[in-house]
Amino acid sequence: MRCEASPKLPGISLLDPDHRLRDEVLSPMALSFVADLARTFQPRIEALLEARQRIQTDLDAGKSLDFLPETLAIREGDWTVAPLPEDLKDRRVEITGPPDRKMVINALNSGARCFMADFEDSCAPTWNRLLEGQKNLMAAVRHTLRFEDGATGKTYHLKESPAVLMMRPRGLHLEERHMTVDGAVVSASLFDFGLYVFHNASELVAKGSGPYVYLPKLEHHNEAALWRDVLLHSEAALGLRPGTIRATVLIETLPAAFQMDEILFALKDHIVGLNCGRWDYIFSFIKKRRLDPGAVLPDRSSVGMTQPFLRTYSQLLIQTCHRRGALAMGGMAAQIPIKENAEANEAAMERVRQDKLREVKDGHDGTWVAHPGLVALATEIFNAHMPGPNQLHVKGDIGTVTAEDLLQVPEGPRTEAGLRHNVRVGIRYLESWLGGNGCVPIDHLMEDAATAEISRAQVWQWLHHRVQLTDGRIVDRPMLTQIIVEEMARLRAELGDSRFTGSCFAEARLLFESLCTDAVLQDFLTIPAYGNLLADELMARVS
Repeated sequence: MRCEASPKLPGISLLDPDHRLRDEVLSPMALSFVADLARTFQPRIEALLEARQRIQTDLDAGKSLDFLPETLAIREGDWTVAPLPEDLKDRRVEITGPPDRKMVINALNSGARCFMADFEDSCAPTWNRLLEGQKNLMAAVRHTLRFEDGATGKTYHLKESPAVLMMRPRGLHLEERHMTVDGAVVSASLFDFGLYVFHNASELVAKGSGPYVYLPKLEHHNEAALWRDVLLHSEAALGLRPGTIRATVLIETLPAAFQMDEILFALKDHIVGLNCGRWDYIFSFIKKRRLDPGAVLPDRSSVGMTQPFLRTYSQLLIQTCHRRGALAMGGMAAQIPIKENAEANEAAMERVRQDKLREVKDGHDGTWVAHPGLVALATEIFNAHMPGPNQLHVKGDIGTVTAEDLLQVPEGPRTEAGLRHNVRVGIRYLESWLGGNGCVPIDHLMEDAATAEISRAQVWQWLHHRVQLTDGRIVDRPMLTQIIVEEMARLRAELGDSRFTGSCFAEARLLFESLCTDAVLQDFLTIPAYGNLLADELMARVS
Protein backbone atom coordinates (compact mmCIF):
# COMPACT_ATOMS: atom_id res chain seq x y z
CA MET A 1 0.00 0.00 0.00
CA ARG A 2 1.24 3.46 -0.86
CA CYS A 3 0.57 6.65 1.07
CA GLU A 4 -0.86 9.44 -1.07
CA ALA A 5 0.33 12.99 -0.50
CA SER A 6 -2.12 15.79 0.17
CA PRO A 7 -1.52 18.86 -2.04
CA LYS A 8 -2.85 21.12 0.72
CA LEU A 9 -0.59 19.66 3.43
CA PRO A 10 3.04 19.56 2.25
CA GLY A 11 4.97 16.59 3.56
CA ILE A 12 1.89 14.78 4.89
CA SER A 13 0.71 11.60 3.20
CA LEU A 14 -2.17 9.26 4.08
CA LEU A 15 -2.64 5.67 3.09
CA ASP A 16 -6.36 6.22 2.59
CA PRO A 17 -6.96 9.94 1.99
CA ASP A 18 -10.57 9.48 0.90
CA HIS A 19 -11.77 7.75 4.04
CA ARG A 20 -15.29 8.75 5.03
CA LEU A 21 -14.10 10.08 8.39
CA ARG A 22 -11.40 12.24 6.88
CA ASP A 23 -13.18 15.56 7.16
CA GLU A 24 -14.33 14.89 10.72
CA VAL A 25 -11.33 13.24 12.35
CA LEU A 26 -8.53 13.82 9.84
CA SER A 27 -9.15 17.48 9.19
CA PRO A 28 -6.27 19.49 7.71
CA MET A 29 -5.70 21.28 11.02
CA ALA A 30 -5.73 18.01 12.98
CA LEU A 31 -3.26 16.41 10.60
CA SER A 32 -1.03 19.47 10.74
CA PHE A 33 -1.04 19.25 14.55
CA VAL A 34 -0.01 15.57 14.47
CA ALA A 35 2.63 16.33 11.84
CA ASP A 36 4.09 19.07 14.04
CA LEU A 37 4.39 16.59 16.91
CA ALA A 38 6.03 14.05 14.62
CA ARG A 39 8.55 16.53 13.23
CA THR A 40 9.41 17.76 16.71
CA PHE A 41 9.58 14.51 18.67
CA GLN A 42 10.05 11.58 16.29
CA PRO A 43 13.88 11.72 16.42
CA ARG A 44 13.81 11.60 20.23
CA ILE A 45 11.46 8.62 20.20
CA GLU A 46 13.79 6.74 17.86
CA ALA A 47 16.77 7.55 20.10
CA LEU A 48 14.89 6.35 23.19
CA LEU A 49 13.93 3.09 21.49
CA GLU A 50 17.59 2.56 20.61
CA ALA A 51 18.48 3.18 24.26
CA ARG A 52 16.00 0.45 25.25
CA GLN A 53 17.82 -1.99 23.01
CA ARG A 54 21.18 -1.10 24.53
CA ILE A 55 19.81 -1.73 28.02
CA GLN A 56 18.35 -5.08 26.91
CA THR A 57 21.71 -6.05 25.42
CA ASP A 58 23.34 -5.35 28.79
CA LEU A 59 20.70 -7.42 30.59
CA ASP A 60 21.17 -10.29 28.14
CA ALA A 61 24.89 -10.14 28.91
CA GLY A 62 24.20 -10.65 32.61
CA LYS A 63 23.86 -7.12 33.99
CA SER A 64 21.16 -6.75 36.65
CA LEU A 65 18.64 -3.97 37.08
CA ASP A 66 19.02 -1.66 40.06
CA PHE A 67 18.09 1.80 41.28
CA LEU A 68 20.02 4.46 39.37
CA PRO A 69 22.90 6.02 41.33
CA GLU A 70 22.86 9.16 39.20
CA THR A 71 19.30 10.01 40.29
CA LEU A 72 19.76 9.46 44.03
CA ALA A 73 19.16 13.18 44.69
CA ILE A 74 15.71 12.94 43.10
CA ARG A 75 14.76 9.90 45.19
CA GLU A 76 15.96 11.55 48.39
CA GLY A 77 14.71 15.04 47.56
CA ASP A 78 11.79 16.83 49.19
CA TRP A 79 9.35 17.62 46.38
CA THR A 80 5.76 16.93 45.35
CA VAL A 81 3.78 16.83 42.13
CA ALA A 82 1.25 19.50 41.09
CA PRO A 83 -2.11 19.54 42.93
CA LEU A 84 -4.69 17.07 41.64
CA PRO A 85 -7.52 18.24 39.37
CA GLU A 86 -10.84 18.33 41.21
CA ASP A 87 -12.47 15.63 39.08
CA LEU A 88 -9.52 13.24 39.53
CA LYS A 89 -9.21 13.39 43.32
CA ASP A 90 -11.54 10.41 43.69
CA ARG A 91 -10.75 7.57 41.28
CA ARG A 92 -11.78 4.64 43.45
CA VAL A 93 -12.97 2.50 40.53
CA GLU A 94 -11.91 2.88 36.92
CA ILE A 95 -13.10 0.81 34.00
CA THR A 96 -11.13 0.28 30.81
CA GLY A 97 -11.89 -1.00 27.35
CA PRO A 98 -11.55 -0.31 23.64
CA PRO A 99 -13.01 2.89 22.15
CA ASP A 100 -15.92 1.06 20.46
CA ARG A 101 -19.17 3.02 20.47
CA LYS A 102 -21.25 0.67 22.63
CA MET A 103 -18.35 0.00 25.00
CA VAL A 104 -17.70 3.71 25.48
CA ILE A 105 -21.35 4.36 26.36
CA ASN A 106 -21.66 1.40 28.72
CA ALA A 107 -18.36 2.19 30.43
CA LEU A 108 -19.17 5.87 30.91
CA ASN A 109 -22.57 4.85 32.32
CA SER A 110 -21.22 1.97 34.45
CA GLY A 111 -20.99 3.82 37.76
CA ALA A 112 -17.18 3.83 37.67
CA ARG A 113 -15.50 7.13 38.54
CA CYS A 114 -13.33 7.10 35.39
CA PHE A 115 -13.27 5.34 32.04
CA MET A 116 -10.02 4.86 30.15
CA ALA A 117 -10.69 4.54 26.43
CA ASP A 118 -7.89 2.25 25.35
CA PHE A 119 -6.25 2.60 21.95
CA GLU A 120 -3.47 0.25 23.06
CA ASP A 121 -3.72 -3.23 24.59
CA SER A 122 -7.46 -3.78 24.05
CA CYS A 123 -7.68 -2.24 20.58
CA ALA A 124 -6.59 -3.94 17.36
CA PRO A 125 -5.36 -0.91 15.39
CA THR A 126 -7.22 -1.28 12.12
CA TRP A 127 -7.59 2.07 10.37
CA ASN A 128 -11.37 2.05 10.64
CA ARG A 129 -11.33 1.14 14.33
CA LEU A 130 -8.84 3.88 15.18
CA LEU A 131 -10.76 6.61 13.38
CA GLU A 132 -14.12 5.39 14.65
CA GLY A 133 -12.62 5.39 18.15
CA GLN A 134 -11.53 9.01 17.82
CA LYS A 135 -14.95 9.93 16.48
CA ASN A 136 -16.64 8.15 19.40
CA LEU A 137 -14.57 10.07 21.95
CA MET A 138 -15.31 13.36 20.19
CA ALA A 139 -19.03 12.59 20.52
CA ALA A 140 -18.64 11.42 24.13
CA VAL A 141 -16.90 14.67 25.11
CA ARG A 142 -19.76 16.62 23.51
CA HIS A 143 -22.37 14.33 25.10
CA THR A 144 -23.88 13.39 21.73
CA LEU A 145 -22.74 9.76 21.58
CA ARG A 146 -25.51 7.27 20.75
CA PHE A 147 -25.63 3.66 19.64
CA GLU A 148 -28.55 1.83 18.07
CA ASP A 149 -28.39 -1.96 18.28
CA GLY A 150 -29.79 -3.29 15.04
CA ALA A 151 -30.34 -6.76 16.50
CA THR A 152 -32.38 -5.70 19.53
CA GLY A 153 -33.63 -2.27 18.50
CA LYS A 154 -32.28 -0.86 21.76
CA THR A 155 -30.79 2.64 21.80
CA TYR A 156 -27.87 3.50 24.06
CA HIS A 157 -26.97 7.05 25.10
CA LEU A 158 -24.95 8.77 27.80
CA LYS A 159 -26.36 9.45 31.24
CA GLU A 160 -26.42 12.94 32.70
CA SER A 161 -23.25 12.51 34.79
CA PRO A 162 -20.99 9.93 33.14
CA ALA A 163 -17.57 8.83 34.33
CA VAL A 164 -14.56 11.07 33.81
CA LEU A 165 -13.05 10.28 30.42
CA MET A 166 -9.40 9.36 29.98
CA MET A 167 -7.59 7.87 26.99
CA ARG A 168 -4.53 5.71 26.46
CA PRO A 169 -2.55 6.07 23.23
CA ARG A 170 -0.44 3.27 21.85
CA GLY A 171 3.08 2.82 23.19
CA LEU A 172 6.23 4.50 21.91
CA HIS A 173 7.35 1.27 20.24
CA LEU A 174 4.45 1.24 17.77
CA GLU A 175 3.97 2.98 14.43
CA GLU A 176 0.95 4.30 12.57
CA ARG A 177 1.80 3.27 9.02
CA HIS A 178 -1.28 4.90 7.49
CA MET A 179 0.36 8.31 7.90
CA THR A 180 3.80 9.57 6.95
CA VAL A 181 5.36 12.98 7.53
CA ASP A 182 8.24 13.98 5.29
CA GLY A 183 8.51 10.36 4.21
CA ALA A 184 8.75 8.93 7.74
CA VAL A 185 6.05 6.80 9.36
CA VAL A 186 4.37 8.55 12.31
CA SER A 187 4.64 7.30 15.88
CA ALA A 188 1.39 5.63 16.93
CA SER A 189 1.69 7.38 20.31
CA LEU A 190 1.78 10.83 18.71
CA PHE A 191 -0.98 9.95 16.24
CA ASP A 192 -3.45 8.74 18.90
CA PHE A 193 -2.58 11.39 21.45
CA GLY A 194 -2.42 14.22 18.93
CA LEU A 195 -5.84 13.60 17.40
CA TYR A 196 -7.47 13.24 20.82
CA VAL A 197 -6.11 16.41 22.41
CA PHE A 198 -6.51 18.47 19.23
CA HIS A 199 -10.21 17.65 18.94
CA ASN A 200 -11.15 17.55 22.61
CA ALA A 201 -8.83 19.52 24.90
CA SER A 202 -10.55 22.90 24.69
CA GLU A 203 -14.01 21.32 24.88
CA LEU A 204 -13.07 19.37 28.01
CA VAL A 205 -11.58 22.44 29.69
CA ALA A 206 -14.73 24.42 28.93
CA LYS A 207 -16.76 21.71 30.68
CA GLY A 208 -14.64 21.97 33.82
CA SER A 209 -12.58 18.85 33.17
CA GLY A 210 -9.47 18.40 31.07
CA PRO A 211 -7.60 16.22 28.61
CA TYR A 212 -6.53 13.27 30.74
CA VAL A 213 -4.28 10.52 29.40
CA TYR A 214 -2.69 7.27 30.49
CA LEU A 215 0.89 6.76 29.30
CA PRO A 216 1.82 3.12 28.68
CA LYS A 217 4.95 0.98 28.74
CA LEU A 218 7.53 3.56 29.79
CA GLU A 219 10.91 1.98 30.56
CA HIS A 220 12.98 4.99 31.62
CA HIS A 221 12.56 8.42 33.16
CA ASN A 222 13.94 9.90 29.92
CA GLU A 223 10.80 8.59 28.22
CA ALA A 224 8.71 10.38 30.84
CA ALA A 225 10.69 13.55 30.08
CA LEU A 226 9.84 13.11 26.41
CA TRP A 227 6.15 12.97 27.26
CA ARG A 228 6.52 16.06 29.48
CA ASP A 229 7.83 17.96 26.48
CA VAL A 230 5.09 16.56 24.23
CA LEU A 231 2.48 17.80 26.71
CA LEU A 232 4.06 21.24 27.05
CA HIS A 233 4.43 21.58 23.28
CA SER A 234 0.80 20.55 22.75
CA GLU A 235 -0.46 22.98 25.39
CA ALA A 236 1.42 25.85 23.77
CA ALA A 237 0.16 24.94 20.30
CA LEU A 238 -3.46 24.68 21.49
CA GLY A 239 -3.38 27.79 23.67
CA LEU A 240 -3.77 25.86 26.92
CA ARG A 241 -2.30 26.78 30.27
CA PRO A 242 0.80 24.68 31.10
CA GLY A 243 -0.27 21.74 33.23
CA THR A 244 -3.74 21.47 31.66
CA ILE A 245 -3.07 18.05 30.15
CA ARG A 246 -2.78 15.59 33.03
CA ALA A 247 -1.25 12.14 32.86
CA THR A 248 -1.22 8.89 34.76
CA VAL A 249 1.72 6.60 34.05
CA LEU A 250 1.40 2.83 34.05
CA ILE A 251 4.27 1.16 35.85
CA GLU A 252 4.13 -1.95 33.72
CA THR A 253 7.77 -2.60 32.87
CA LEU A 254 10.44 -3.97 35.15
CA PRO A 255 12.89 -1.09 34.55
CA ALA A 256 10.21 1.49 35.41
CA ALA A 257 9.72 -0.07 38.84
CA PHE A 258 13.24 1.10 39.70
CA GLN A 259 12.48 4.66 38.53
CA MET A 260 9.09 5.59 39.99
CA ASP A 261 10.39 8.71 41.72
CA GLU A 262 12.25 9.79 38.61
CA ILE A 263 9.16 9.32 36.40
CA LEU A 264 7.03 11.34 38.80
CA PHE A 265 9.68 14.06 38.92
CA ALA A 266 10.03 14.30 35.14
CA LEU A 267 6.25 14.80 34.81
CA LYS A 268 5.62 16.52 38.13
CA ASP A 269 3.68 19.46 36.67
CA HIS A 270 1.40 17.15 34.67
CA ILE A 271 1.22 13.83 36.48
CA VAL A 272 -1.70 12.69 38.61
CA GLY A 273 -0.55 9.23 39.62
CA LEU A 274 0.96 5.87 38.83
CA ASN A 275 -0.87 2.65 38.07
CA CYS A 276 0.09 -0.98 38.73
CA GLY A 277 -0.11 -2.38 35.20
CA ARG A 278 0.46 -5.84 36.55
CA TRP A 279 -0.12 -8.03 33.48
CA ASP A 280 2.38 -6.16 31.33
CA TYR A 281 4.67 -6.05 34.36
CA ILE A 282 4.75 -9.85 34.53
CA PHE A 283 5.44 -9.96 30.79
CA SER A 284 8.25 -7.44 31.22
CA PHE A 285 9.70 -9.53 34.08
CA ILE A 286 10.01 -12.42 31.63
CA LYS A 287 11.23 -10.32 28.72
CA LYS A 288 13.89 -8.32 30.50
CA ARG A 289 15.33 -11.46 32.14
CA ARG A 290 14.74 -13.72 29.14
CA LEU A 291 18.22 -15.30 29.11
CA ASP A 292 18.46 -15.82 32.87
CA PRO A 293 17.82 -19.51 33.65
CA GLY A 294 17.21 -18.56 37.27
CA ALA A 295 14.30 -16.27 36.36
CA VAL A 296 11.95 -18.82 34.77
CA LEU A 297 8.39 -18.26 35.97
CA PRO A 298 5.93 -20.97 37.07
CA ASP A 299 2.44 -21.40 35.59
CA ARG A 300 0.81 -18.06 34.85
CA SER A 301 -2.10 -18.95 37.17
CA SER A 302 0.25 -19.06 40.17
CA VAL A 303 1.84 -15.65 39.52
CA GLY A 304 -0.59 -13.51 41.51
CA MET A 305 -0.24 -10.27 43.43
CA THR A 306 0.58 -12.08 46.68
CA GLN A 307 3.86 -13.29 45.16
CA PRO A 308 6.66 -11.34 46.91
CA PHE A 309 8.03 -9.58 43.80
CA LEU A 310 4.57 -8.29 42.85
CA ARG A 311 3.57 -7.44 46.41
CA THR A 312 6.75 -5.38 46.84
CA TYR A 313 6.21 -3.60 43.53
CA SER A 314 2.65 -2.69 44.47
CA GLN A 315 3.57 -1.46 47.95
CA LEU A 316 6.56 0.51 46.66
CA LEU A 317 4.27 2.25 44.18
CA ILE A 318 1.93 3.30 47.00
CA GLN A 319 4.78 4.52 49.18
CA THR A 320 6.40 6.47 46.34
CA CYS A 321 3.21 8.08 45.07
CA HIS A 322 1.88 9.17 48.44
CA ARG A 323 5.19 10.66 49.45
CA ARG A 324 4.96 12.86 46.34
CA GLY A 325 1.23 13.72 46.51
CA ALA A 326 0.29 11.46 43.59
CA LEU A 327 -2.42 8.81 43.42
CA ALA A 328 -1.52 5.12 43.52
CA MET A 329 -3.88 3.11 41.34
CA GLY A 330 -4.30 -0.64 41.73
CA GLY A 331 -4.37 -3.27 39.01
CA MET A 332 -6.87 -4.80 36.65
CA ALA A 333 -9.48 -7.37 37.64
CA ALA A 334 -9.86 -9.35 34.42
CA GLN A 335 -12.71 -11.58 35.61
CA ILE A 336 -16.04 -11.61 33.77
CA PRO A 337 -19.34 -12.46 35.52
CA ILE A 338 -20.31 -16.09 34.79
CA LYS A 339 -24.07 -15.97 34.27
CA GLU A 340 -24.59 -19.65 33.51
CA ASN A 341 -22.87 -21.04 36.62
CA ALA A 342 -23.68 -19.47 39.99
CA GLU A 343 -21.06 -21.45 41.91
CA ALA A 344 -18.27 -20.63 39.46
CA ASN A 345 -19.37 -17.01 39.40
CA GLU A 346 -19.21 -16.72 43.18
CA ALA A 347 -15.70 -18.20 43.19
CA ALA A 348 -14.61 -15.68 40.53
CA MET A 349 -16.20 -12.77 42.40
CA GLU A 350 -14.50 -13.89 45.61
CA ARG A 351 -11.14 -13.67 43.84
CA VAL A 352 -12.01 -10.14 42.78
CA ARG A 353 -13.15 -9.30 46.30
CA GLN A 354 -9.93 -10.47 47.89
CA ASP A 355 -7.81 -8.68 45.30
CA LYS A 356 -9.58 -5.36 45.81
CA LEU A 357 -9.57 -5.79 49.57
CA ARG A 358 -5.81 -6.21 49.50
CA GLU A 359 -5.43 -3.11 47.35
CA VAL A 360 -7.57 -0.80 49.46
CA LYS A 361 -6.09 -2.02 52.76
CA ASP A 362 -2.57 -1.52 51.43
CA GLY A 363 -3.40 2.09 50.59
CA HIS A 364 -4.28 2.18 46.90
CA ASP A 365 -6.46 5.12 45.90
CA GLY A 366 -8.43 3.20 43.31
CA THR A 367 -8.51 0.15 41.12
CA TRP A 368 -9.29 -1.12 37.62
CA VAL A 369 -11.98 -3.45 36.32
CA ALA A 370 -12.52 -4.73 32.78
CA HIS A 371 -16.27 -5.40 32.93
CA PRO A 372 -19.21 -3.19 34.01
CA GLY A 373 -20.46 -6.11 36.10
CA LEU A 374 -17.53 -5.68 38.49
CA VAL A 375 -17.95 -1.95 39.13
CA ALA A 376 -20.48 -2.33 41.97
CA LEU A 377 -18.39 -4.96 43.78
CA ALA A 378 -15.16 -2.95 43.56
CA THR A 379 -16.97 0.24 44.59
CA GLU A 380 -18.52 -1.48 47.60
CA ILE A 381 -15.12 -2.63 48.84
CA PHE A 382 -13.44 0.75 48.37
CA ASN A 383 -16.40 2.59 49.93
CA ALA A 384 -16.19 0.37 53.00
CA HIS A 385 -12.49 0.94 53.55
CA MET A 386 -11.82 4.34 51.96
CA PRO A 387 -14.35 6.87 53.27
CA GLY A 388 -12.45 9.83 51.81
CA PRO A 389 -11.77 10.55 48.13
CA ASN A 390 -8.34 8.90 48.28
CA GLN A 391 -5.69 7.62 50.70
CA LEU A 392 -2.87 10.09 50.19
CA HIS A 393 -2.49 10.19 53.97
CA VAL A 394 -1.50 6.50 54.00
CA LYS A 395 2.26 6.66 53.61
CA GLY A 396 2.71 2.92 53.19
CA ASP A 397 6.04 2.84 54.95
CA ILE A 398 7.50 -0.52 53.96
CA GLY A 399 11.09 0.48 54.61
CA THR A 400 13.89 0.29 52.11
CA VAL A 401 13.15 -1.80 49.03
CA THR A 402 16.15 -3.46 47.39
CA ALA A 403 16.73 -4.66 43.86
CA GLU A 404 16.62 -8.21 45.21
CA ASP A 405 13.09 -7.59 46.50
CA LEU A 406 11.85 -6.51 43.07
CA LEU A 407 13.71 -9.29 41.25
CA GLN A 408 12.70 -12.21 43.46
CA VAL A 409 11.51 -15.05 41.22
CA PRO A 410 8.10 -16.46 42.19
CA GLU A 411 7.72 -20.10 43.16
CA GLY A 412 5.13 -22.50 41.81
CA PRO A 413 4.57 -25.52 39.56
CA ARG A 414 5.36 -25.71 35.86
CA THR A 415 2.76 -28.00 34.34
CA GLU A 416 1.52 -29.26 31.00
CA ALA A 417 -1.83 -27.69 31.83
CA GLY A 418 -0.12 -24.32 32.23
CA LEU A 419 1.66 -24.75 28.90
CA ARG A 420 -1.58 -25.72 27.18
CA HIS A 421 -3.37 -22.74 28.67
CA ASN A 422 -0.74 -20.38 27.30
CA VAL A 423 -0.97 -21.94 23.85
CA ARG A 424 -4.74 -21.78 23.84
CA VAL A 425 -4.95 -18.17 25.05
CA GLY A 426 -2.17 -17.00 22.76
CA ILE A 427 -3.68 -18.46 19.59
CA ARG A 428 -7.26 -17.46 20.42
CA TYR A 429 -6.23 -13.92 21.24
CA LEU A 430 -4.15 -13.51 18.09
CA GLU A 431 -7.00 -14.88 15.99
CA SER A 432 -9.31 -12.25 17.42
CA TRP A 433 -6.73 -9.45 17.15
CA LEU A 434 -6.02 -10.25 13.50
CA GLY A 435 -9.78 -10.13 12.95
CA GLY A 436 -9.89 -6.59 14.32
CA ASN A 437 -10.89 -7.22 17.96
CA GLY A 438 -8.27 -6.58 20.64
CA CYS A 439 -10.30 -7.40 23.75
CA VAL A 440 -11.45 -11.03 24.03
CA PRO A 441 -13.32 -13.03 26.71
CA ILE A 442 -11.59 -16.42 27.07
CA ASP A 443 -12.48 -18.87 29.84
CA HIS A 444 -14.30 -16.11 31.77
CA LEU A 445 -11.33 -13.74 31.76
CA MET A 446 -10.99 -10.61 29.62
CA GLU A 447 -7.77 -11.14 27.70
CA ASP A 448 -5.95 -8.29 25.99
CA ALA A 449 -2.52 -7.86 24.44
CA ALA A 450 -0.85 -7.76 27.86
CA THR A 451 -2.14 -11.15 28.98
CA ALA A 452 -1.44 -12.65 25.54
CA GLU A 453 2.12 -11.33 25.86
CA ILE A 454 2.56 -13.31 29.08
CA SER A 455 1.31 -16.45 27.36
CA ARG A 456 3.61 -16.36 24.34
CA ALA A 457 6.64 -15.06 26.30
CA GLN A 458 6.29 -17.80 28.88
CA VAL A 459 6.09 -20.48 26.20
CA TRP A 460 9.27 -19.01 24.65
CA GLN A 461 10.97 -18.94 28.06
CA TRP A 462 10.09 -22.54 28.90
CA LEU A 463 11.16 -23.76 25.47
CA HIS A 464 14.37 -21.73 25.41
CA HIS A 465 15.44 -22.94 28.87
CA ARG A 466 14.12 -26.51 28.36
CA VAL A 467 12.02 -26.35 31.50
CA GLN A 468 11.26 -29.58 33.31
CA LEU A 469 7.54 -29.97 34.03
CA THR A 470 6.19 -31.40 37.27
CA ASP A 471 5.73 -34.77 35.54
CA GLY A 472 9.45 -34.87 34.68
CA ARG A 473 9.19 -34.16 30.94
CA ILE A 474 11.30 -31.47 29.28
CA VAL A 475 9.59 -28.76 27.22
CA ASP A 476 10.97 -29.04 23.69
CA ARG A 477 9.91 -28.25 20.15
CA PRO A 478 8.15 -31.60 19.44
CA MET A 479 6.12 -31.25 22.65
CA LEU A 480 5.10 -27.70 21.76
CA THR A 481 4.17 -28.68 18.21
CA GLN A 482 2.03 -31.57 19.46
CA ILE A 483 0.23 -29.37 21.99
CA ILE A 484 -0.46 -26.73 19.34
CA VAL A 485 -1.93 -29.39 17.02
CA GLU A 486 -4.12 -30.76 19.81
CA GLU A 487 -5.30 -27.34 21.00
CA MET A 488 -6.14 -26.30 17.43
CA ALA A 489 -8.24 -29.47 17.07
CA ARG A 490 -9.93 -28.73 20.38
CA LEU A 491 -10.77 -25.18 19.28
CA ARG A 492 -12.18 -26.47 16.01
CA ALA A 493 -14.39 -28.96 17.87
CA GLU A 494 -15.63 -26.29 20.28
CA LEU A 495 -16.29 -23.58 17.69
CA GLY A 496 -17.46 -25.69 14.77
CA ASP A 497 -16.05 -26.02 11.26
CA SER A 498 -17.75 -22.93 9.81
CA ARG A 499 -16.54 -20.59 12.56
CA PHE A 500 -13.09 -22.11 12.56
CA THR A 501 -12.43 -22.13 8.82
CA GLY A 502 -13.89 -18.66 8.29
CA SER A 503 -11.47 -17.14 10.79
CA CYS A 504 -7.83 -16.14 11.22
CA PHE A 505 -6.87 -19.27 13.19
CA ALA A 506 -4.40 -20.61 10.64
CA GLU A 507 -2.67 -17.23 10.48
CA ALA A 508 -2.75 -16.88 14.26
CA ARG A 509 -1.21 -20.32 14.74
CA LEU A 510 1.69 -19.56 12.40
CA LEU A 511 2.37 -16.22 14.09
CA PHE A 512 2.11 -17.67 17.61
CA GLU A 513 4.42 -20.58 16.80
CA SER A 514 6.93 -18.21 15.25
CA LEU A 515 6.87 -15.93 18.29
CA CYS A 516 7.44 -18.89 20.61
CA THR A 517 10.26 -20.48 18.64
CA ASP A 518 12.24 -17.49 17.37
CA ALA A 519 15.89 -17.52 18.45
CA VAL A 520 15.35 -14.11 20.10
CA LEU A 521 12.24 -13.21 22.07
CA GLN A 522 10.34 -10.54 20.13
CA ASP A 523 9.86 -7.30 22.07
CA PHE A 524 6.11 -7.10 21.43
CA LEU A 525 3.75 -9.44 19.61
CA THR A 526 1.83 -6.44 18.28
CA ILE A 527 4.78 -5.40 16.10
CA PRO A 528 4.77 -8.43 13.77
CA ALA A 529 1.00 -8.82 14.20
CA TYR A 530 0.51 -5.25 12.93
CA GLY A 531 2.27 -6.23 9.72
CA ASN A 532 -0.20 -9.11 9.33
CA LEU A 533 -3.08 -6.74 10.04
CA LEU A 534 -1.97 -4.33 7.32
CA ALA A 535 -1.50 -7.18 4.82
CA ASP A 536 -5.02 -8.45 5.58
CA GLU A 537 -6.35 -4.91 5.17
CA LEU A 538 -4.72 -4.63 1.75
CA MET A 539 -6.12 -8.00 0.66
CA ALA A 540 -9.61 -6.92 1.72
CA ARG A 541 -9.34 -3.72 -0.31
CA VAL A 542 -8.02 -5.51 -3.40
CA SER A 543 -10.76 -8.11 -3.26
